[in-house]
Amino acid sequence: MELTWFSAKIEKRQSAIHGRGLFARQAIARDEIVIVKGGYVLTEAQRDAVSIALGPAEIQITEDLFIGPTTRAEREGGMMHLNHSCEPNLGLQGQIVFVAMREIAAGEELNIDYAMTDDEPYEMVCGCEAENCRKVVTGFDWKDPEIQSRYNGYFTWFIQRRIDGE
Repeated sequence: MELTWFSAKIEKRQSAIHGRGLFARQAIARDEIVIVKGGYVLTEAQRDAVSIALGPAEIQITEDLFIGPTTRAEREGGMMHLNHSCEPNLGLQGQIVFVAMREIAAGEELNIDYAMTDDEPYEMVCGCEAENCRKVVTGFDWKDPEIQSRYNGYFTWFIQRRIDGE
């Protein structure tokens, strides 16, 4: 079952960044919708229980809620395979809609900066090799004023509201 919607302009395949990734089959225009993340709305406790069997397959959509698959049979249909980059080409509109932040050429890997969606304690070594690579990505990178300025308007709804002081 496909829980997540993907534009016909993209495909999943092997990534040099990490495992599988999403790639543009054809050019994508700035602000074009390319993915709508689907799944079930989960509390943090539910997400943690599901993660034991499925590994990470969800995204955070509010301070206390996540969206993702709940069973092994749903996992592939709910996975975006959207890798991190410190120089991303996708951002968010709202909570689950991923759009192009700029023109994307055919063949280019699609990626986001996890700072746009994550607000939890973790550290991850980054291998994106972007010119402005942070080397270590954390679940609180969205708090960096430079990152806030760079991605203004492309953060998930609950983080953007915090940045805007609402």
